[in-house]
Amino acid sequence: MKLMHQGWHGVIAVLVVCVALSAADPVATFDPTQDVLKHIATLKVGDHDWPQWGGSPSRNNTPDGKNVPAVWDVKTGKNIKWSMPLGSETYGNPIVANGKVYVGTNNGAGYLKRYPSQVDLGALLCFDAVTGKFLWQHSSEKLPTGRVHDWPNQGICSAPMIEGDRLWYVTSRGEVVCLDTNGFQDDNNAGPFVTEPNQNKDEADVVWSLDMMSHLGVSQHNMCSCSVTAAGDLLFVNTSNGVDESHITIPRPAAPSFICVDKTNGKVLWTDNSPGRNVLHGQWSSPAYSVLGGEAQVIFGGGDGWLYSFATAGENGKAKLLWKFDCNPKDSLYLLGGRATRNHIIATPVIYDGLVYVAVGEDPEHGEGVGHLWCVDPTKRGDVSPAVVYNSKDPKTPIAHKRLQALVAKDGDFARENANSAVVWHYEGSNPDQFESSMHRSCGTVAIKDGLLFIADFSGLMHCMDAKSGKPFWTHDMFAASWASPLIVDGKVYIGDEDGDISIFRLSKQKEILAEINMGSAVYTTPILANNLLYIANRNRLFAIQDGASSPPPPESDSATTTGPD
Repeated sequence: MKLMHQGWHGVIAVLVVCVALSAADPVATFDPTQDVLKHIATLKVGDHDWPQWGGSPSRNNTPDGKNVPAVWDVKTGKNIKWSMPLGSETYGNPIVANGKVYVGTNNGAGYLKRYPSQVDLGALLCFDAVTGKFLWQHSSEKLPTGRVHDWPNQGICSAPMIEGDRLWYVTSRGEVVCLDTNGFQDDNNAGPFVTEPNQNKDEADVVWSLDMMSHLGVSQHNMCSCSVTAAGDLLFVNTSNGVDESHITIPRPAAPSFICVDKTNGKVLWTDNSPGRNVLHGQWSSPAYSVLGGEAQVIFGGGDGWLYSFATAGENGKAKLLWKFDCNPKDSLYLLGGRATRNHIIATPVIYDGLVYVAVGEDPEHGEGVGHLWCVDPTKRGDVSPAVVYNSKDPKTPIAHKRLQALVAKDGDFARENANSAVVWHYEGSNPDQFESSMHRSCGTVAIKDGLLFIADFSGLMHCMDAKSGKPFWTHDMFAASWASPLIVDGKVYIGDEDGDISIFRLSKQKEILAEINMGSAVYTTPILANNLLYIANRNRLFAIQDGASSPPPPESDSATTTGPD
């Protein structure tokens, strides 16, 4: 993108120098796989389970595994241990803990007698991890307000978090719920919530529920999709507060965007509404957590395109902001209909070896566009954006951020390099003027191992670069949009796309494609690995994949029409 003000040229020059000084080949000393294993070992789950999106609060999808297949066939059942039907659309990433697999989808499979498949629901399904047997379902009936809050057939778009016999997730109705992972199969109704419509063994046992719409005044746009994380008993949630049907007005600007909840009882501990009236569309990111620079931080991606870090425990019952970072150029512009150069954040921030990584994106229905990927130093405080905007009427005082365009040159706005900037590097592609060498909008989250960072953008490009310097190594055009994030395991990198293909690359700074395997229908989710089983959910079926396994192929009827949010 052509920059509109000389202040930004100075910022880019600094970034270029930073990259040039750090352009050596990656030398990795930090092992994210051991880091996630260390975290999982502190939980009441199996040592090689995958109990939340990204495995741990650092959100880096790099599990431990050996002999993970790079060859399978869903049509013949080769290397398929089992597969089970999901709904007609699936956007929730699988999670595995204590012998069970959980995945969010819609009700197209019709597992419950009281909800036939033609009844549209958000459905969180629970299966046996070894056999694939269906165990129970948590059902979220559609909100009466319709698609502005609860898009038809979208189902559950979030992934749960599990510790011991408790599960936490965000429903399509804007609720944060805690469930008993045993359902009613233990013949016990865990409380304090005991008013479930029934105690059938194939239905969920709710422990507590927090309705963010009624309790906090949240007005989510289209869907809630946050995959929660935690630090001890502190549960962190992005509320998805967003615009109304007009896409112009934010009906609840005072409602919180980010909240901290006591995970034992659902009590709200602190809230923050920093994006306020500057939310561009929706807020569909998920938080990350770590101790960084000696301070426990929870990091949220905002619907205004800013990254926010808070002290996890808050301060006197209120949110305590540590730093904030504008992930868009100041002269970028938000427009409806896919023409925007300003974006919000859908990806989950990833923490790797003390640094934070995030890309900007947009609702996939708004199409492709300019993207940015950032590496940020989380030890700075305050506004740590690359630049600060001023106006010629008062050139010494920074002006407040504006929703659609932070820097309007015709109004006398201009930018100066921020002396407090936390930018480590900024990636727009090796050649932003060429499609196959530029970074586009991304729904995806980075994955990093051996000093190599991988990310897929919505235009279908897979990018590989040096995690510490941002030096690009290669891109690969998958010729299909990708909503997903990479999995790195066993020296390989797996990524899905909208054509239903899983592309598998060698974990290397030289591009080497090992395989491209079609899953039979679109893959909007991210592959995961737990206990040396590879789990992949396509649009309507969940597959457990293992070297040497074999199972009957799925029926030919496994297909459905895809619709998406506006």
